[in-house]
Amino acid sequence: MMEQPSIMFSRKNCLSVSRQLTVIGLAAVVAGCSLNPFYDDEKTPAPAASQNTSSTGGARSVDPVASTAPVTTINQPVLVQEARSVPLADNAPNEYTVQVGDTLWDIASTFLKDPWYWPEVWYINPQIENPHLIYPGDVLALVTIDGEERVTNIRASTYRLSPQARITPLSEAITSIPYERIAAFLSKGMVLEKDQVSDLPYILAVRGDHMLGAAGNEIYVRGGTATPNGTRYSVVKLGEELTDPDDGDVVGYNGIYVGEGSMSRGGDPATVALHDTNREAIAGDLLLPESVDIPLNFFPKAPDTAIDGKIISVVDGVALIGQYQVVVMNRGARDGLAPGDILSVFQAGDEVRDRYEGGFGASMSMFGGEKVTLPDEQAGTIMVFKVYDRIGYGLVVRATSDIHILDAVRNPN
Repeated sequence: MMEQPSIMFSRKNCLSVSRQLTVIGLAAVVAGCSLNPFYDDEKTPAPAASQNTSSTGGARSVDPVASTAPVTTINQPVLVQEARSVPLADNAPNEYTVQVGDTLWDIASTFLKDPWYWPEVWYINPQIENPHLIYPGDVLALVTIDGEERVTNIRASTYRLSPQARITPLSEAITSIPYERIAAFLSKGMVLEKDQVSDLPYILAVRGDHMLGAAGNEIYVRGGTATPNGTRYSVVKLGEELTDPDDGDVVGYNGIYVGEGSMSRGGDPATVALHDTNREAIAGDLLLPESVDIPLNFFPKAPDTAIDGKIISVVDGVALIGQYQVVVMNRGARDGLAPGDILSVFQAGDEVRDRYEGGFGASMSMFGGEKVTLPDEQAGTIMVFKVYDRIGYGLVVRATSDIHILDAVRNPN
């Protein structure tokens, strides 16, 4: 069935149709539609009755991966946000045509000063065949509903009208953050969560008269779950421990990428053929399946609970962290953190001596004076994309200053 034509809106004429959009929106809520543009009624299970919602009424997205991670419930202060109008970005357009390569973060930043308020302004248009998904070529526009600015999809792309293109439309929908920026990090196991390590297969021995394995060798593997022949693995050497600076507990390990291979014969032990290696593979090295489930379809939003943690690791061990680098934080599902949550990064203020506290008299000393800690300064923004019980992975989506290990991560202002 062809899609029904959408009604075109702009700021100039949208007041005349605000009642119509309000009725449409209420009908969508009654029908159980999520405000999440990536939600698919046929593919996504209905959220549980206990699902969190914001005080302003915006529906919160449910992450399928976080729901399967081991979660320990602890008491956290729940944040209550005052209902208010969400400020638009400077020079926010009346309309925006979605481009190939866009992410939801890009689009939200185009319309809003604070992109994590996107769930509060997104307004689904049920006249679009898939009102919850956004595709390249779609036209998003600002409309006014009951005096508040909202963003809605006013015209689906012609690409979606093509019967041939309907075969795999979900794979073409825009993602929340750039997939390629985090896929290599997860597949190569740069950081391993503590409980994850015990569930991974490991190298038992190298086939033949070899102590070390390299490209072209076969290795015998035990542990993990049974997988079909052809399954690809990254071989990872367990590196140094990652400790939570708050209590000293080990929460994970740095992983050292060794190489990759594929399952050539199942069984116990199974056989894996090594295709490419950066260093020697030895007994005890771990195998990480390369088909890692990465939940990229979620809303950017402020956390539902108060988060106050620290960055404990960064990919490649660089000293200074910049935009689109992956970081690991000592906060996870048990703290209320979830994929899509936005956190602000703060550099700890330096400690200086106030040599002028007693005035500018003769008693002023170069080394004396009271110690004063300068205020923390905001250095960037992180979007969480995967969580375990005690750690979370995040992508730096904005860096206004250098970011370092042990910088604080907190709820956005």
